[in-house]
Amino acid sequence: MKKRLDKILGTILVFLMASIVVAVLWQVFSRYVLQSASSFTEEIARYLLIWIGILGAAYAAGQQDHLAINVLPPKLDVSNRIKLRIGINILIILFAFFAFIIGGGNLVYVNFELGQNSAALGVPLGYVYVVLPLSGALIIWYKGIELANPKKYLAS
Repeated sequence: MKKRLDKILGTILVFLMASIVVAVLWQVFSRYVLQSASSFTEEIARYLLIWIGILGAAYAAGQQDHLAINVLPPKLDVSNRIKLRIGINILIILFAFFAFIIGGGNLVYVNFELGQNSAALGVPLGYVYVVLPLSGALIIWYKGIELANPKKYLAS
């Protein structure tokens, strides 16, 4: 199941990256060649960047590619390294729950309640911010898998 989710999430990220490249290229082309800047591509690029950054963080958490300072773990024996890894993963899960799911969920709710739309596209901003609770759930899921078998992920 993890490999399938990795593939799906990776494919979505590749699609979003390709979309942001096309949007920025169109913005540059329309501004400098057509002499009339496109009104919506800047906003599309901004929202795609939000999605790429936050979904990319969830993907990186699932691959254990997130930023880490690796000073303490090499000095510990295997048993204490596993305990440290479990403690770190619990902290990551708590952060993802409170910041991404609770905080992001409240942000989505407020934006839908207020009926806020983006300026150029007219898209409800709740759809832009729904990536926060989605990524929080993905991070928790990935870290839950790692907590279930911490020895398997110890080498990474």
